[in-house]
Amino acid sequence: MSHPSSTKKNGIADIQVTEPVPPGTMDGALDRSDRVCIIGAGPAGLATARAMARNGLLYDQFERHDDVGGVWDIDAEYSNMYESAHLISSKNSTQFDDFPLPDEAADYPCHRTILKYFRDFAEEFGLYERIRFGATVDSVERDGDDWLVELDTGERYRYGAVCIANGHLNDPNWAEFSGEFTGEMIHSCEYRNSDIFADKRVLIIGAGNSGCDLAVDAIHRAKSVDLSMRRGYHVVPKYIFGVPAADFGAGSNRIKLPIWLKQRIDSKLLRTIAPDPRKYGIPEPDHKLYESHPIVNSQLLYHLGHGDIEIRTNVERFEDKTVHFVDGTSAEYDLVVMATGYELTFPFLDKKYLPWKGGKAPDLYLNIFHPEYDNLFVMGLIESDGGGWQIRDWQGEAVARFLVAQKEAPEVADSFRKEKKGPAPDTTGGVDFSKFDRMAYYVRNSVYRERMQELLEWFE
Repeated sequence: MSHPSSTKKNGIADIQVTEPVPPGTMDGALDRSDRVCIIGAGPAGLATARAMARNGLLYDQFERHDDVGGVWDIDAEYSNMYESAHLISSKNSTQFDDFPLPDEAADYPCHRTILKYFRDFAEEFGLYERIRFGATVDSVERDGDDWLVELDTGERYRYGAVCIANGHLNDPNWAEFSGEFTGEMIHSCEYRNSDIFADKRVLIIGAGNSGCDLAVDAIHRAKSVDLSMRRGYHVVPKYIFGVPAADFGAGSNRIKLPIWLKQRIDSKLLRTIAPDPRKYGIPEPDHKLYESHPIVNSQLLYHLGHGDIEIRTNVERFEDKTVHFVDGTSAEYDLVVMATGYELTFPFLDKKYLPWKGGKAPDLYLNIFHPEYDNLFVMGLIESDGGGWQIRDWQGEAVARFLVAQKEAPEVADSFRKEKKGPAPDTTGGVDFSKFDRMAYYVRNSVYRERMQELLEWFE
């Protein structure tokens, strides 16, 4: 495939794109049907843009903030980042293969290191020139075979394809309990630093990775810290025998075990190298290891063991500043933090345009490809048991190759059209993700990587 006006960067021929997105019209639509519209300039959006460029595809990119990085930019109005945030997967398992994090970066880099990494990535591959910043997409509507994209300014564009890369941590989920809490209440997406905890009795509701991070943050400032869990979790330390957990056993000679055996062996390993979470009040998990995202935290059990945090059961109801729990206990709090996750939403796209399964996530081929539309793609819609930026690069490459095939290799495109109608290949590796709504778009990292490699070979 030819790459006009390209130069070599990191061994990849990338188009040098300098044409900015032109102003759209307020009544009709500016015809950009020869191009792809990319919504968002976070990790998935940047990876998609680079893939479009290196495959010779024209594209425009819209980002509502004033720079790249998505949620990793703590200063962005829409960010849910906090000062103590770090990767929970290791840098080696998360970074782009051909654009590694600096050698001096920590095993689990902080958000500021990651933000610089993405801005360096955008600079290195000439992506800045094609991004229109401060541009919020208000709506995406079908128009014949094309898509009408309207900005919050009223400007309208017609595109031949749309890649949705707005992320999936945009709409906070507020757990509902009876009664009213008269103290202070926030969602974890509003949290930035531990000042908010100063001299307060704090309750964190939700024991996902953010909730546990916030509980550990709070102990240094708060009068007391309680962590409410509605169910048990597996707790994985960040290091196993001095090696980042995601890198442990990940060498070239790694043996692939049946998932049932891996679950059994790894569960036993955890109980051997780390304290038993049940000793500190964390309930026995109602699921096997890998069936839900574990708590990846080396500090939680340490502080539970020192009495700095108390585990509470699920909330039953609020009564003024008193919180009643389902086990019959109660306590008073000054601040409640809802670390209860996010709803998956695409606010600019009517639900009718995506095949939603059970209302929690769209049913897409490999979490990317629409079964009917050949020009609407969702990028980065995965959660997994490992890092994922290289996966997002492969997603962008697969979409770009499919778009190119529609023009240059119609027989290949027709073959894949039939394939993407389903059923999709397995991405679970035999793990049952059906027990929890939040796992609706969860995949096994190693299995998904194999599926993506197979897909890329499809278009070769």
